[in-house]
Amino acid sequence: MSSPSWGPNWNLDGIVSGLRAARVDWRGPQGRLREASAGREFPSQDSLRQIVAQLSGALFPMRLGPIDLREEGEDFYVGHTLGEALDALLGQTYLELRHLGRHEPQSCEETMARAVQIVRQFGAELPRLRRALDLDVTAAYQGDPAARSVDEVLLCYPGVTAMIHHRLANVLYRLGAPMLARIVAEIAHAETGIDIHPGATIGKRFFIDHGTGVVIGETAIIGDRVRLYQMVTLGAKRFPPGENGELKKGLPRHPIIEDDVVIYAGATILGRVVIGKGSTIGGNVWLTRDVAPGSNVTQASLVSDLPGCGLDGG
Repeated sequence: MSSPSWGPNWNLDGIVSGLRAARVDWRGPQGRLREASAGREFPSQDSLRQIVAQLSGALFPMRLGPIDLREEGEDFYVGHTLGEALDALLGQTYLELRHLGRHEPQSCEETMARAVQIVRQFGAELPRLRRALDLDVTAAYQGDPAARSVDEVLLCYPGVTAMIHHRLANVLYRLGAPMLARIVAEIAHAETGIDIHPGATIGKRFFIDHGTGVVIGETAIIGDRVRLYQMVTLGAKRFPPGENGELKKGLPRHPIIEDDVVIYAGATILGRVVIGKGSTIGGNVWLTRDVAPGSNVTQASLVSDLPGCGLDGG
């Protein structure tokens, strides 16, 4: 079927003009009037996605690296790939620092020097991070009777993929690149359905089984040997406003989960509460209060705590 000789009138000039007006209206109150002339200011999701893939390959070269890699070429591949990844990360870090400092601009040399320092410290953390991820993989293998090998866990389990991203993102977050960290976290969120804020502190041997729908907030603190199942939320209960009515940022508002805690599917724990060491939180439980160490909390036990709802039917 041939195309018509006439074309539809999309009124592109009017649409472009309307979009320009919308941008100007937004940029003015946000202090972004120089945005259009300054060029791209923000890090790139596509670039960060490629950097994380390279870093994952460098961390686990024989399993997440190229298919034709042989052991004798392992160190060369790791060094070459890390060099490319860290160079690219430097460019993205510079973009973030330049954006963060837009209200108190520094010289390009000062901004680049700070970016180099962040990326150098990030690279130095990678051996420690690899060892932490080894413990996460081992915890997943030992904690799931369906797992046939640690290789299967690393290649197939969304909880492990999320933790690779989180441990990378957490380092960036602590070093002063919060936007890069958030992009890395959201890449994992899109791939796995697991939403871990890069500011969350997570201990050793952490395992998320199944994983879809898990949410872990920015100020959550999780101890060692903790296991979560799908649809668990470690969230905030309320958001106090500041003097101007906007939400206060950075306040501790998410749970503290102590060592050796298991939280089953669908549980929701809100606020700065403490779940004591060795406790088990049952499925679909809603908690907004502290739990003593060694507790076993289920829906039935919560109902029995309510006035007039004892086990004797009173």
